[in-house]
Amino acid sequence: MSSTTNKFSPKVRERAVRMMREHRGEYPSRWAAITSTAGKIGCAPWTLSGWVKKAEIDNGVVAGVPSDVTEKLKALERENRELRQANEILRKASAYFAQAELDRPLKR
Repeated sequence: MSSTTNKFSPKVRERAVRMMREHRGEYPSRWAAITSTAGKIGCAPWTLSGWVKKAEIDNGVVAGVPSDVTEKLKALERENRELRQANEILRKASAYFAQAELDRPLKR
């Protein structure tokens, strides 16, 4: 798990992104809209900027890897890591027991 906590719920994030989009025309630049909206929500402008960028990628407005694909990739990487660890444990156990078999006296 991440050592940081998510201070804002997904609903708050969606609302902040929606507010920024709705009021974008009232500001001279995108950054000005983000800064103003972030102040109203109570988050840092860079945080809101990241949420907006992620929403744009997820909606296909901007090129990038969507969140669902990123989450799937993380899950597969985690599973792969766990399987490699399990294989390593099994390999070591197999070598240990094979050596123990060689050390036993032969039955006649």
